[in-house]
Amino acid sequence: MPKFLKFICFLAIGLGLVWLVTHNLTDKEKDDIFSSLQRANYWLLIPVIIVGIASHWYRAVRWKLIMEPLGYHPSTLNTFFAVMVGYLANLAVPRLGEVTRCGIVARYEKIPVDKLVGTMIAERAVDMLLLLILMVITVVIQIDVIGGLFLNEIWLPIENKLGTAGSSRSLILAGIAVGVILLGIIGYRLISRSNIGIKIRALAHGVWDGIRSIGKMEKKGWFIFYSILIWAMYFAMMYLGFYCMEETRYLGLKAALAVLIIGSVGMIVTPGGTGAYQFLVQRTLMVYGVLDTSAYAFGWIVWSAQTLLVLIVGLGSLIALPLMNKPREAAGGKELGINN
Repeated sequence: MPKFLKFICFLAIGLGLVWLVTHNLTDKEKDDIFSSLQRANYWLLIPVIIVGIASHWYRAVRWKLIMEPLGYHPSTLNTFFAVMVGYLANLAVPRLGEVTRCGIVARYEKIPVDKLVGTMIAERAVDMLLLLILMVITVVIQIDVIGGLFLNEIWLPIENKLGTAGSSRSLILAGIAVGVILLGIIGYRLISRSNIGIKIRALAHGVWDGIRSIGKMEKKGWFIFYSILIWAMYFAMMYLGFYCMEETRYLGLKAALAVLIIGSVGMIVTPGGTGAYQFLVQRTLMVYGVLDTSAYAFGWIVWSAQTLLVLIVGLGSLIALPLMNKPREAAGGKELGINN
């Protein structure tokens, strides 16, 4: 039920953003959007999809590198299938995919799930760091364009929210925060010596081992290379996507970088980026002179291509996993019978 409510909440946000963009559109603007969608050359999305699949493959290869210091060497194919099924789960509930792919690898490669969670956290931390670095680079090299977008769409709304908060509200929030911290300390002391506390510490220890595996890697150079390569492929997907529409074909590398970074935020906010991705891509492209209707159509085209890729490859991976691992499981069962 909590997962279902979380899904409904995030989906409502996405659908709300879709409504926010479309509810005031005139009939002419709606016709312009559909016209842009009809004129797009969808064959040019094939290279985008190929590059997207390659980026997910190298994500699986990079994840394997983090597992090696822990003494585990899963097959690349199983790891890739797990990554794709994880993306499929993220379409339903944000961040559910991370847990899902850890469970799949634990199931088929016999790796402790707590250690896998640690490697996943480490991997996501690296991605978040790269996203922040790219975000800073994007703003710095386009301070006159993107700087204004960040100022108007992100910073000023936050500043206004903080400015309207009264001192009494701030004191209440501070009191609540202190109370939560004290309750947390008391709760920790109460359960730290119980069986539940022991299990939690063991789980935390396994997760920490997974996180520390980055520091123990012998192939750190390859890990950095794959991390950069993954984001370079994301960038290539966006730049290649520009060519499917006449209205975006003239845009350059800087615009592709800006759309990638700001669109990535939308993919995090709602399930699969529904609503948020299209809205943020539209606002970004409008800064570069693209008409609002064409910009909105482009956001839907790119989002649809990425979502279709995840649906097809993710569902295919879900089907292939038991089929590809059936011989291995059968061999393992026979060996166990012989040993017994």
